[in-house]
Amino acid sequence: MKKNYSYIGISFIILIFGIWAVPKIVDTLSKSDLETIGAVPAFSFTDQHGKTITNKDYEGKVYVVEFFFTTCPSICPIMTENMIKIQNEFLGNPKVGMASFSIDPEHDTPEVLKEYAKTKGITKLQWHLLTGDKEKIFKLANEGFNLYVGEVPEADGGFEHSGFFALIDQNGNIRSRKDDNGNPMIYYDGLDDKQLQMLKEDIKNLL
Repeated sequence: MKKNYSYIGISFIILIFGIWAVPKIVDTLSKSDLETIGAVPAFSFTDQHGKTITNKDYEGKVYVVEFFFTTCPSICPIMTENMIKIQNEFLGNPKVGMASFSIDPEHDTPEVLKEYAKTKGITKLQWHLLTGDKEKIFKLANEGFNLYVGEVPEADGGFEHSGFFALIDQNGNIRSRKDDNGNPMIYYDGLDDKQLQMLKEDIKNLL
């Protein structure tokens, strides 16, 4: 009888351990499934409140990066709308940040960015709309993130830029999931609802 009780006791312990451990194991696997693309270079720009924001302000946070400009007549309104959806999903979580770099800093002053934020409903304290030296912003986009931005007079609004979002982990590394062929996606299409949902899921996986 004692042996039977011992067996039942051991089985119960194993069951309890399994209930505790399996979510931990699944959580670890889901995080490791995200590919590490590379480190975000150091940056320092001014946000919509006139405050200097650097990459160090995002340390310990999972954050999303985009490049945009406030007068963009084409893809930016859709990108901003989708960034708002990310904001609202993680509004009360201070460990989730967002960074929107203006590629038209001559127009997009802190005052303009502050009004843009008010108009669009940008309320998350950890979402910084950033402006500064155009050459440095272009270098950050084209070389730091490998996300194309360019000043093109004949283009709508005078600029061209990528519609992708970058996902950054707490250690300042660009992360992404793999595509159906097992290759890193690298970035998330900021114009695609399905990829926006993927991005939300992957933010949660990194938290």
